[in-house]
Amino acid sequence: MLNNKELRKEIAWMTWHSKEGHIPSAYSILDLVSFLYDGFLNIDYKNFKSELRDYFVLSKGHGCSALYAVLKKKGVISQKDLEDKNKEFAKLATHPDRTKVPGVEASTGSLGNGIGFALGIALGLKIDKKNNKVITIIGDAESNEGTVWECSLLASHLKLGNLCVILDYNRSCDPTLPLPNPKTKWEAFGWNTSEINGHNLEEIQETMNGLDFSLDSKPKIIIANTIKGKGVKDMENNYGAWHSKVPNDEELKKINQDIDNYEQ
Repeated sequence: MLNNKELRKEIAWMTWHSKEGHIPSAYSILDLVSFLYDGFLNIDYKNFKSELRDYFVLSKGHGCSALYAVLKKKGVISQKDLEDKNKEFAKLATHPDRTKVPGVEASTGSLGNGIGFALGIALGLKIDKKNNKVITIIGDAESNEGTVWECSLLASHLKLGNLCVILDYNRSCDPTLPLPNPKTKWEAFGWNTSEINGHNLEEIQETMNGLDFSLDSKPKIIIANTIKGKGVKDMENNYGAWHSKVPNDEELKKINQDIDNYEQ
């Protein structure tokens, strides 16, 4: 099992070192991403082009430091890659690039587009009668994009049972344009819906393992209740101050101390 405390420290260091990033958004999804890559997704880490692979699309691309940290622990990218993040011609940037990072299925960052990539992949697989899983993580603020709801209607109409959306429901859009009752909304669009604590690994595992990915089932969405900045006291739900803030030396030390005391 991946050590998520270590991954959180890696994310903070990466942001401090590169002077750019979105730590709270990465912490919000880290427990979900680490679970997916720690055995749930069928992935050959030596052959990311395998036709047998499952597909993951990080639609909320600004949270990609979580994905980078996981891929580094899996040996896909190196410590040097992390050190070079955001430098000219570097492999890693503030948003993931499918042409540079092994295993990244879609270049994302423009909110609302990742779910469309995932839908297209799922439809192509269904046409070919392949049962590979397709999973995408979207944000609640991202759900203010119309493409999210257009895709939800289309996926339901096409009965894309191989598609699962995870909604990172960290309520970061509450101060501006809230997304109340997302479970009810997605049910109305014809999706199989579940709701979990997105930081509870037992809940994540039980729910994900119980999903029916057969091609004739409904598309699935998991409403993952999360905390933006989870694990760092001053950062949790501190939307304005920490969204894209880079920690200084003292703040990095405090972040690491909070993580050491964090109860998984």
